[in-house]
Amino acid sequence: MGEAAHSMTAGNSNDAIASALRTLELESAGLAALQSALTGDLAEPFVAAVDRIRAATGRVIVTGIGKSGHVGQKIAATLASTGTPAFFVHASEASHGDLGMIIPEDVVIALSWSGETVELTGILNYTRRFSVPVIALTSKDESALGKAADIVLALPRATEACPLGLAPTTSTVMQLAIGDCLAIALLESQAFSKQDFKVFHPGGQLGASLKYVSDIMHAGDALPLAHLDTPMTDALVTMTTKSFGCIGIVDGAGDLIGIITDGDLRRKMTDNLLEKSVADVMTADPKTLAPDMMAPAALEMLSGKITAAFVVERKTPVGIVHLHDLLRAGVA
Repeated sequence: MGEAAHSMTAGNSNDAIASALRTLELESAGLAALQSALTGDLAEPFVAAVDRIRAATGRVIVTGIGKSGHVGQKIAATLASTGTPAFFVHASEASHGDLGMIIPEDVVIALSWSGETVELTGILNYTRRFSVPVIALTSKDESALGKAADIVLALPRATEACPLGLAPTTSTVMQLAIGDCLAIALLESQAFSKQDFKVFHPGGQLGASLKYVSDIMHAGDALPLAHLDTPMTDALVTMTTKSFGCIGIVDGAGDLIGIITDGDLRRKMTDNLLEKSVADVMTADPKTLAPDMMAPAALEMLSGKITAAFVVERKTPVGIVHLHDLLRAGVA
């Protein structure tokens, strides 16, 4: 009984893997067809679509229904997060008041694989009435949507991964891909930078990975610093008070020339340690961070034996960052 059950489970697993591989093969074929189309008939309308969106003084309105609607929401979100103002309007809700969200300065991207989606009628009539440009994302350029649009991105026909040929699978992957192509082409055409990206993604791990050291560092009176002639008794008080597990040593010009860490104290612990000056104990030329260093790079440096580092500008300490500061900020 146990062996039979195990055999059936193994057979089901093999079937599931074979199904997954067929799905990926068919969807990959759809993407390959899309790639080929972009070097042929789809090239000119794609460039026209990018130019039309760039020239718009309004927003990009993405619309659709069903699976195309879900894809449209993702396309709108990707556009908005990469520097092209965009939002999604549900094709059915448009005819119940949401048409008021659309102004003549906007550009509409309408998604329908068949191009015959009845729910798009209201929004298409509205765009024609008020001369709002429409970019159709469909597989049939001679469809009702294709004929109503100013620019048609006619995606190549492809076999759905669904064995019944009913559930949108390969087609939605292709729609997502062409949406990404538009978003990235627009991003690159306007020199969208990491700093711009950070403005739209302040939260979560992504936002943390786009922070600079200057965004996280402690500054001002928080810095544990001592001059070269400071007695170790005073240095230990500063180390304990500031709680970073280290103290930076500066020369007469205020430049960082050394550091004393908890590890240095353990290694150099002697009966007369407290009688020494910091110059006798410090480690010279410590590793430092720059204010404009990205937080993940700082984390990489602090992931070894170093748990805290000073941030310097022209050798002058302006901040300090501890490993825990980076982890609390969500940098990973």
